[in-house]
Amino acid sequence: MTSNHQKNAELYRIVMKDHICPYGLKSKDLLEREGFNVEDHHLETREETDAFQEKHHVETTPQTWIDGKRIGGYEALRVYFGAKIKGGDDTSYKPVIAIFAVSFLMALAVSWETYGTVFTVRAFEWFISVAMCLLAVQKLQDIESFSTMFLNYDLLARKWVLYGYLYPFGEALAGILMISGALVWLSSPIALFIGTVGAISVLKAVYIDKRELKCACVGGSSKVPLGFVSLTENLMMMAMGIWMWIK
Repeated sequence: MTSNHQKNAELYRIVMKDHICPYGLKSKDLLEREGFNVEDHHLETREETDAFQEKHHVETTPQTWIDGKRIGGYEALRVYFGAKIKGGDDTSYKPVIAIFAVSFLMALAVSWETYGTVFTVRAFEWFISVAMCLLAVQKLQDIESFSTMFLNYDLLARKWVLYGYLYPFGEALAGILMISGALVWLSSPIALFIGTVGAISVLKAVYIDKRELKCACVGGSSKVPLGFVSLTENLMMMAMGIWMWIK
């Protein structure tokens, strides 16, 4: 049975010649996806926007009304439709999951192109190597922030601060060389060394000292909790270093 009741919403958002509010576009899209007929009001000048905010006693735009009730901005609208909004200090494994998933699929793609099958030893090697490179890129985006967070738990960095700055370059170099299979005499020791130091540091910080920290594995702004995932990353580097050397 189809309802004749049309869901309506009023949206006020900034649409100026040199600026269109991205949250206004997101709000409109969300409302339409939820089945609302959107009465879309454009605030086209700074003066018009200021007057709107003063009239409705709000500090930001966009603003949405549903059934005559003001819902608020984009985040408030998401909450209205049942979304859970994470706080600034909430932890998340999403960055690591994204990196490992993309690395895995890239490794399978290269294996298929090279060997005509995804079931190869090289696919596993490429998976770890590509993951190392992507993780290094995350750290290198803001090496200062990474090194600061790294000092919270890495045992070697605490003794030798410069190690926190060198670590991402070593990880990237080892990963690149392992992708190519070149200079194994260099890449294997680097991976084994940083993986071993990292694993010991994580074990001490998390499982011995019982500290609750965020991992610097995906950069200095990481919300990834230090623990099993961080330990797994280091163990994978250790295993790759040993495997490539034996191979």
